[in-house]
Amino acid sequence: MTDDARHSVELLRIAMRPLGKGGTVTYNSNRALDLLRLGTQQAHARFRSGQEEAIRHVVDGRGPLLLVQKTGWGKSNVYFIATKLLREAGLGPSLLISPLLALMRNQIAAAERMGVRAERKSSDNRRDWPRIKEALHRDEVDILLIAPEQLEIREFRDEFLAPIEDRIALLVIDEAHCISDWGHDFRPDYRRIERTVRDLPPNLRLLATTATANDRVLQDLRGVWGPSLTVRRGDLNRPSLLLQTMCLPNQAERLAWLAERLGELRGSGIIYTLTVRDAEQVAAWLRSRGFRVEAYTGKTEDRREELEQALLDNRVRALAATTALGMGFDKPDLAFVFHYQTPGSVIHYYQQVGRAGRELDAAHGVLLSGEEDTDITGYFIRTAFPTRGEIAEVLGALDEAPDGLSVPELTHRVNIRPSRIENTLELLSLESPAPIALDGRRWQLVAAELTNEFWERVERLTALRYQEQAQMQEYVDLPGGHMEFLIAALDGDPGAVVQPRLDPLPTTSDTGLVREAVEFLRRTCLRIEPRKRWPAGGQTHLQKNLQIPEDLQASPGRALCLWGDAGWGDLVRQGKYRDDYFADELVDACAKLVREWTPAPPPMWVTAVPSRRRPTLVPDFAERLARALGLPFQAVLGRTKDHQEQKEMENSAYQARNVWKSLVVSGALPAGPVLLVDDIVDSRWTMTVAAFKLRSDGSDEVFPMALSLAGGGA
Repeated sequence: MTDDARHSVELLRIAMRPLGKGGTVTYNSNRALDLLRLGTQQAHARFRSGQEEAIRHVVDGRGPLLLVQKTGWGKSNVYFIATKLLREAGLGPSLLISPLLALMRNQIAAAERMGVRAERKSSDNRRDWPRIKEALHRDEVDILLIAPEQLEIREFRDEFLAPIEDRIALLVIDEAHCISDWGHDFRPDYRRIERTVRDLPPNLRLLATTATANDRVLQDLRGVWGPSLTVRRGDLNRPSLLLQTMCLPNQAERLAWLAERLGELRGSGIIYTLTVRDAEQVAAWLRSRGFRVEAYTGKTEDRREELEQALLDNRVRALAATTALGMGFDKPDLAFVFHYQTPGSVIHYYQQVGRAGRELDAAHGVLLSGEEDTDITGYFIRTAFPTRGEIAEVLGALDEAPDGLSVPELTHRVNIRPSRIENTLELLSLESPAPIALDGRRWQLVAAELTNEFWERVERLTALRYQEQAQMQEYVDLPGGHMEFLIAALDGDPGAVVQPRLDPLPTTSDTGLVREAVEFLRRTCLRIEPRKRWPAGGQTHLQKNLQIPEDLQASPGRALCLWGDAGWGDLVRQGKYRDDYFADELVDACAKLVREWTPAPPPMWVTAVPSRRRPTLVPDFAERLARALGLPFQAVLGRTKDHQEQKEMENSAYQARNVWKSLVVSGALPAGPVLLVDDIVDSRWTMTVAAFKLRSDGSDEVFPMALSLAGGGA
């Protein structure tokens, strides 16, 4: 008999052993071990240090337990095995609250191998909700997985939770650090769990799990669960992981470094970036070098399962990912985790780099520090919470609307981005007492007022984020002792940190490859998509028909670069803010872009978007570009008055109104399509309004052309 055959026979024997009996819960160590082996599909698997003790604590009902163990340790085995043992003893189902259900597919598969009937209710499986509800009513679900926001949805509370709430045997809170103030801007809905836990019956079993809980987080969690909370904290050291940091300020240097290392290393891995556009750019560059690399971001939500599986199956060499690929993803044989930029905190970094080498003898964790790192993480810190002015605008608008306002209606009344309006409303609604309430889709003021405690928390957390940012800069500058630094920062016991037998990776890149990376960045041509609808509230005289007629729309356009990137971006920034003149090199690059783009029908003349603040900057550049293309230049657009800069307008309604009031067309328009030139495109409303007015005055197709697109999001 082959080894594989013997392995299969042993697993079959384990599966056929008799189950426990209903009634009093008595922990059965043999049965627990059987379930571990079924879940892992390893006939001779043994519990890791602390795993069985945690399962026994839960099953015996010894009080709330917080389990702090590093990623890959097997926390999911604890709650799935405990669930199965409790169900076999005749108790009710478990409820698991997790922030990232979509990344638990492999864990659910392991649960089902144990015979645990796991279901999840989330936004991406609506078709399954009726079946899940019926299964809950028939007591055919052993564990139900939900996101924390479900706790506030009446349908969930009434139709899913109510039939089982008096029978729930175990409540599991995954990634429990999100309950702490630290997790506030990751998943504010976790604050609802705090209220839920306070109202639970004292005899309900409670298990909370996390990989990252320093002393501050533990103090917060003890404040929620009280002194009866037991904490089991494991070793944070990752002896298989060789950590390195290196400062490569220029993006081209980092791109070259990544291409070289992927050519030398074996295995697959993850390359973390801070923004979506960086993830897309890294993936495109590495594909141009012959590597199978895909971007994994918030924009690829419909492909997440496909991309995760491709990495699990080693069908891609790497995923270039934002934090969208975060907690919950488990590939034990990841050979490397590289960071293209420095994350904002040690907690984020430890979680991400800890995905490498879980079941390998050695793996690489390398952080590449760039000059843009602190700008990006600083932006995230500054925008994590609404400002006093934003909250005053929102509450003021609600105060003037006794019947309440929806988010779209608020967008017309306040100069705030819709995403920040939604964030502001959510944070205010989570206060206790809350100054606002949701009635259907409309938010209304209530009698309660926002207390100063809210602002004290905002100030405390903002200061904390800056401290964490500075701590990561300390990590970047370390000559060695990286793992010891991380463990100390997480208030763990560094003990004797063992380094893997692995040579550090080179800290420099081939100069020729760096030049090729610069050329790649300069070849990048970014598409400017035309807007097809006016924003509600953006133009009062157009409210009856928000659709922009096709013959008055801009055509698809092009931008030379991304603002501030290592290709042309620095030269664009220098021209705009230092020289007040765009270099001839940029004229040549844009002329080449237009020739390669070949818009059809081809532009017959060129015009520019004017500015009263810098009246010659863009027209001068557009006129030189027109000469390079052999086309006439006509300054037919003008500004009737000074207006606020578009970058100060926070939502589409304000942006469209702002430019509409000041932009005019004057004089006779030349015949034929036109190339409409501007320096920076962000919201696209300037180009949209300019194209609308040009075409309304008789122009043919309008092709937008910009030097730069504004920087990208996360």
